[in-house]
Amino acid sequence: MKKITTLLLCLISVPAFADDWYGDYNYGYSSGVQRDTYVGVRLHQNKHIAFGYEVLDGGNTTLKDDGIGIGLTFGNRLTNHVKVEFETLYTKGKERKYDTDFNFDVWANMLNVYIYQQFGGAVEPYAGIGIGIAGLWGSVNGAGLNMSDSTADMAWAAMLGVNFALNERIDLNIGVKYQNYGDIEHKNGDNTYASTEIDATEIYIGASYKFSLK
Repeated sequence: MKKITTLLLCLISVPAFADDWYGDYNYGYSSGVQRDTYVGVRLHQNKHIAFGYEVLDGGNTTLKDDGIGIGLTFGNRLTNHVKVEFETLYTKGKERKYDTDFNFDVWANMLNVYIYQQFGGAVEPYAGIGIGIAGLWGSVNGAGLNMSDSTADMAWAAMLGVNFALNERIDLNIGVKYQNYGDIEHKNGDNTYASTEIDATEIYIGASYKFSLK
């Protein structure tokens, strides 16, 4: 949580000095609208990705795990303040609790929309939301349980970040994101039913390559 708070403070402070910093130098960036298309890669650090496991008419528990995820992006700037992006990402989590092994794999495909503002032609703070579909695979084994299930569910996300133009082709971006991956239901051989809700607060860093510059 301290890392996330520190990152948020840094993201908020970036626009305050970006114009002055980049305004003192000529980096050759165009001040016009850049409706470029880009592809990129993004690494996520899941800070306590949470698996809310609940047995129908029984108890519940929350599993938390730190892990790494990876994603690919493809996007386009629609205007000088709005861009859209397709993101496909994979993450996983595992935990042992109450003599039971919990294992989950997540593959999400998201459509993200960002609102951004450029400063100095090279620094770009943004806020975004995303919605999509997540494929969920989960197994719960131990303490009389032997469940292995998969499903697809709606996923959604909200994020804040800053994009840095290293040159006219390469961008670097960092940010923080809340991601809800949806729910997966489980069924045991003795007709015990359970469900798991999966969500995470993630810190990410990524790079993208721009082409079709206008």
